[in-house]
Amino acid sequence: MYIAMNRFKIKPGCEQEFIDVWAGRDSYLDTVPGFKEFHLLRGPSEADYTLFSSHAVWESKAAFEAWTQSDAFKKAHANAGKQHRDIYAGPAKLECFDVVL
Repeated sequence: MYIAMNRFKIKPGCEQEFIDVWAGRDSYLDTVPGFKEFHLLRGPSEADYTLFSSHAVWESKAAFEAWTQSDAFKKAHANAGKQHRDIYAGPAKLECFDVVL
């Protein structure tokens, strides 16, 4: 298995707006071979941001990489970063992991 996570720093008071953006978007993940599951995680809050992470589980790194080149990926990310820019306290950070146990 392979896990792809994006970390987001969200400005205080904008947490629900961020959650609503994710709840309302169509990710098209359920149409992609190799996709297993998705979770949006809320982490700790600091004075200047609340940490969130998108957590997607894939059958393999190859399946994840194929998705990043797919039409589904292009459609899901067509408006990413164009709306709601003012809720972010910095850029997203992608972190990927091979599951070893």
